[in-house]
Amino acid sequence: MDVRQLVQDIAREMLSLSAKPKPPKLLFIFCDSRAHEAYSDHFIRLDNHGIDYDLVFLDGITSAWIGMHKLESTASGAGKTIAVDEYAPAPLELPKDYDGVVIPEIDLDNASRIASGLKGTVKSEIVFAALLLNKPVWIGQASPGVKRADRQTLKVLNLTKGYTKLFLKYMAELQELGITLVSDLELTQEPIHYFQQKSTAASFQPNQDVESQQLPKPDVALITADWVSAHEAKLGGSLEVGRNTIISPLAKDLLRDRGIVLQYSDKG
Repeated sequence: MDVRQLVQDIAREMLSLSAKPKPPKLLFIFCDSRAHEAYSDHFIRLDNHGIDYDLVFLDGITSAWIGMHKLESTASGAGKTIAVDEYAPAPLELPKDYDGVVIPEIDLDNASRIASGLKGTVKSEIVFAALLLNKPVWIGQASPGVKRADRQTLKVLNLTKGYTKLFLKYMAELQELGITLVSDLELTQEPIHYFQQKSTAASFQPNQDVESQQLPKPDVALITADWVSAHEAKLGGSLEVGRNTIISPLAKDLLRDRGIVLQYSDKG
């Protein structure tokens, strides 16, 4: 086998992979290792739109951070193999690896910490870092405000009237910080729409030479009516010529009739 051909093939493949745009990637944060099961349809929708995602679980058994250890998905998507990495970054560093953060449910404690700019929990530190990095954060607005563990321990589903009022106040403050509150139906629709708009904006690259296209400088010493007719589409309403350029009377009449402004440059 020709070694040179092999090297060329490998180099060509590496270049094609590097040129391929990297899909956006979301970080989902769940209260426990079973909470994500109710959102399987959302993950299917993300898969269909080419958006990657990783999951973090924060219950006592499958905590995303246990001391210096972090449980991290080895591949995008739900149900993947989980590996332990004792050299994992702190929660504050995690948003650097993602294009957005999704928190389907949030409790009173974390909502108050985030709204007050306090850290100390995984959710508050991740949201704090994401906002500072200008990464979008989506939080479910139908959150009950009670942790799943508290619900199971206390056998209650809702906050009291006073706590509910306080929780709604914090949720409003989260919006003021730039966090987007979404319903269960919009939990993945909003990120999909966000990345689609971002991709469209990135693909549109304004031509840096628009002005030069609108004001073409002819490389001829004589501007005739035939020249104007041939280049009318590129003129863009203006024609810049040098001081020594000769413009025929018919060309001047045609420029005036077509509404094309004649401009003389100082050079030439």
